[in-house]
Amino acid sequence: MTHETVSVSVQPVMRSRREFLKLSGMAALSVGGMMFLAGCGPAPQGSGDAADGGASASGTLLGDGKTLRVGMEAAYAPYNWQVSEESEFTIPIENVPGAYADGYDVQVAKIIADGLGMEPVAVKLEFGSLIDALNNGQVDIVCAGMSVTPERAAAAAFSDSYVDDDIVMICRADSAYAGATTFDELADASILGQAATMYDDVIAQIEGANHMTPAETQPMVVENLRNGTCDIITYSMLSAPKLLEVYPDLVVLDMEDAFEDSLMPDNAGVAKGNDAALDKVNEIIASIDDEERQDMWSACMDRQPA
Repeated sequence: MTHETVSVSVQPVMRSRREFLKLSGMAALSVGGMMFLAGCGPAPQGSGDAADGGASASGTLLGDGKTLRVGMEAAYAPYNWQVSEESEFTIPIENVPGAYADGYDVQVAKIIADGLGMEPVAVKLEFGSLIDALNNGQVDIVCAGMSVTPERAAAAAFSDSYVDDDIVMICRADSAYAGATTFDELADASILGQAATMYDDVIAQIEGANHMTPAETQPMVVENLRNGTCDIITYSMLSAPKLLEVYPDLVVLDMEDAFEDSLMPDNAGVAKGNDAALDKVNEIIASIDDEERQDMWSACMDRQPA
């Protein structure tokens, strides 16, 4: 994909799904998706300032204070994915020998670890088990494309957002539902999302739809759509342009109806009781300016696997 130089406002730029579809042209998006991120990190300092300060007190440390174990799926590009070769962008996956994690969550986790004076490693787990892993001490922090919800907030503590996403629906271009614009037109459609995520939860808002048993990972969700097991899938709005570039036979539904409460901030999670550490994490996240966030997202969109 080609890169463009864009100026990023320090104020949030939120766009509707219809505006998003016009911007993306139903195809690859190089940096336009990052317009959803503008303003997420208002602090003027770069991430290096927070990193240089390190963790000045033991209360700001997580885990053993040396190795930051970061919980993630490593199967949710461009947020996080698994690779077999080490690079400047990767961290090792502790529980998968010879494997490494890359992605936007990984880049943010690296900045957080640097700011805490720790070395990051990924711990690959199913998405639905990440909060339990946090609370039983298997991981120190979760950076996994996870949005804070009331249920999750009751079980863990969450940082400020470091990216905001939304949910769109995708079907095959030759589907009878490709021209649908309202939820009523999706009655009887078989719709699939990812287990233990908002992608699955929002499907219940479509009255009359066949709410299918969710798939465990987003790649499995896409594969089910590709092989005809379902009619429609729910998917990341920021990630959709890349998916359509890889699979031009898919389209995003240009909906007039919108899901309620579908905005998905990406929040880092820590176990409750780590207030000082969470404050430090928020300080580090705030130090990542808009330009750096945009650059990281664009690079991850380019690097992510097909």
